[in-house]
Amino acid sequence: MKLFKDPLQVLLVFAKEDSQSNGFCRACEKANYRCKMARTPESALECFSEKHHDLVIIDHRHSRHFDAEALCRSMRAVNSSENTVIVAVVKRPDREEASVMPLINAGFNRRYVENANMMACYNELLQLEHGEVLAQFKLRAGNAIFTALEQSQDAIEITSEDQVIQYVNPAYESIMGYQQSELIGKEIIEVPKSEKNKPDLLETINSCILKGKEWQGIYYAKKKNGDSVQQNVKITPVIGQGGKIRHYVSINRPLNDNNKSDKSSERVQAESQTDIQSSKHKDRRKGSLDVRSTTSRGSDGSSQRRHSSMARIHSMTIEAPITKVINIINAAQESSPMPVAEALDRVLEILRTTELYSPQLGTKDEDPHTNDLVGGLMTDGLRRLSGNEYILSTKQPHHLPSHLTTPLSLNDIPPRIAQTMENEDSWDFDVFTLEAATMKRPLTYLGLKIFSRFGVCEFLNCPEATLRSWLQVIEANYHSSNSYHNSSHAADVLHATAYFLCKERVKQSLDPIDEVAALIAATVHDVDHPGRTNSFLCNAGSELAILYNDTAVLESHHAALAFQITTRDDKCNIFKNIERNEYRTLRQAIIDMVLATEMTKHFEHVNKFVNSINKPLAALEENGGSNDEESVKSILTSPENRILVKRMLIKCADISNPCRPQELCIEWAGRISEEYFAQTDEEKRQGLPVVMPVFDRNTCSIPKSQISFIDYFITDMFDAWDAFADLPNLMQHLDNNFKYWKGLDERKLHSLRPPPE
Repeated sequence: MKLFKDPLQVLLVFAKEDSQSNGFCRACEKANYRCKMARTPESALECFSEKHHDLVIIDHRHSRHFDAEALCRSMRAVNSSENTVIVAVVKRPDREEASVMPLINAGFNRRYVENANMMACYNELLQLEHGEVLAQFKLRAGNAIFTALEQSQDAIEITSEDQVIQYVNPAYESIMGYQQSELIGKEIIEVPKSEKNKPDLLETINSCILKGKEWQGIYYAKKKNGDSVQQNVKITPVIGQGGKIRHYVSINRPLNDNNKSDKSSERVQAESQTDIQSSKHKDRRKGSLDVRSTTSRGSDGSSQRRHSSMARIHSMTIEAPITKVINIINAAQESSPMPVAEALDRVLEILRTTELYSPQLGTKDEDPHTNDLVGGLMTDGLRRLSGNEYILSTKQPHHLPSHLTTPLSLNDIPPRIAQTMENEDSWDFDVFTLEAATMKRPLTYLGLKIFSRFGVCEFLNCPEATLRSWLQVIEANYHSSNSYHNSSHAADVLHATAYFLCKERVKQSLDPIDEVAALIAATVHDVDHPGRTNSFLCNAGSELAILYNDTAVLESHHAALAFQITTRDDKCNIFKNIERNEYRTLRQAIIDMVLATEMTKHFEHVNKFVNSINKPLAALEENGGSNDEESVKSILTSPENRILVKRMLIKCADISNPCRPQELCIEWAGRISEEYFAQTDEEKRQGLPVVMPVFDRNTCSIPKSQISFIDYFITDMFDAWDAFADLPNLMQHLDNNFKYWKGLDERKLHSLRPPPE
């Protein structure tokens, strides 16, 4: 149970100031508690009656000043004092230890043997806060929870591990006709049962809950007057001390009680199927029942289960699209034959998982390379509390290095560099040649040329000098020491993005502001990348992982830092001259695209693209409507689909290496492998979990890792992107590269290239 806590309120009762009272005062200040000092029993009682402090510390050492035990008894007589922890400060015993029973009888929770040392007082306060005070705080919250139970319109019953009834709420009394006193202390088996339940239903329920599993389904309960009431029941085992089941909580909601005289039943009974389908629910409150529909294969009847789940789902006040889908399936189940209904039950089970778009893998032994890639790229790490921390230089100022302070003009690019960029509009452009010619600064030069070709300066209304400064400072914040995630990778992704933006279908879909957003997002998408995966940063407890709550850590950092760098200095602020609303639209698009490069949502983005764009376009084509320009345009240019196109575009650009010409593909494969090897080495050095064990430089098969990456991430995505953008040359390269890696693997080679003949 998570509870909000204000700072602790502490009342100190000391007749005179001394070292002990001062010790507790300073300790309260150190612990950030709210502390009040009282000198007399009268002022202490008055203060306590007004504030109801969480903790009271009373000086019990000097009876000549006041009677500490009498004061404690007086405090306990105050309403709501049962949740206050009261401590007696006692003298250090001269001889034999005295009994604490007189203190307990007076109402004290604990004693503290005098010790004026501030740290001793501080430690005592901390132990009290996390021990007795926290326990009382939970008990206090428990009163609120029981009030909620008392007010609930669902019938609630709590039994012990031996199924002895320990609590029923007023709704239970009203619906079932019993008084609490007639049920408390009785075993469940002593309460009369309805004959309408199937013979083995109780056995099914017990076998489920005794294993610690929740059971939910339809059950007929017998009222005190002998009538049977059909209820939607959820029984939840509560695990307690020793990891054993200590209680069972049963939540019961009548479904179709025919006893019209029972107004409580009428008030909470589920509505008819007709009402459900026409959404005419009168009672829209959020009930205590879970909104997940029943998937139990018990013998209580699948049609009843479907009806109950329909009623529960429709009682939600806000319907998400997935809820509507589940409602439709539940409605279809009502009139379906049993095999279809059971198949739809399995569909519902799948729909309720959180990873709807992530394929399920077999055992690790089947394909360790794929499993390690998935573990390394699609998870946020195994959290591990340790002293090992990987600290990024996030506190270092990101600035423009002195050797880059004089921007080059596009016209001043040296001829040998300009020559390497002559074919930058071709897919076969070699970024590594540009990397060598520019001494590892390809992003600035390629960015100048591509941004000029797309008229970015004109769109942003910014001088070319500002764009040049911006490209240089962004490139300066890529780590040239990374073997893969450096400015050459950013230049490669920028090149692929520009190439895709020139495809006819993409141009039909996107507006100029989308094109500018895509080019900027590609440029900044990995800025300040540390050469380690999100999983590594989370496991290492890095500052960035803490800042971004272990969620899309690097992608969030890239987007945030890009805007920090851009907007803090007018010399490189390419957004300075655009109108505010345009800036907000542009910023939103850039952030969305950068975050889309995070691999945990890979399958979600691909599947949404296929279902929202590929399939509707294919359906138009099949029906002879591909010439219907209006229909095609409505698919391509809807705001939702433009977002999907931009996400897919940058995702494909980001991991397009397997679709590059073979020599470029091999070089990129070597670089990413080296970066993963370095991460594995560091994980072993720091004693961190190794998130991709196959990337051990001594044992790794690079061909196998590339085959797994292409099979799992690349093929389906580029099939979908090719169907949209028409990229036969990329698909041919992909086919050639896959065959190349397969050939090496079949020869049992682990290296990037075969040995020389």
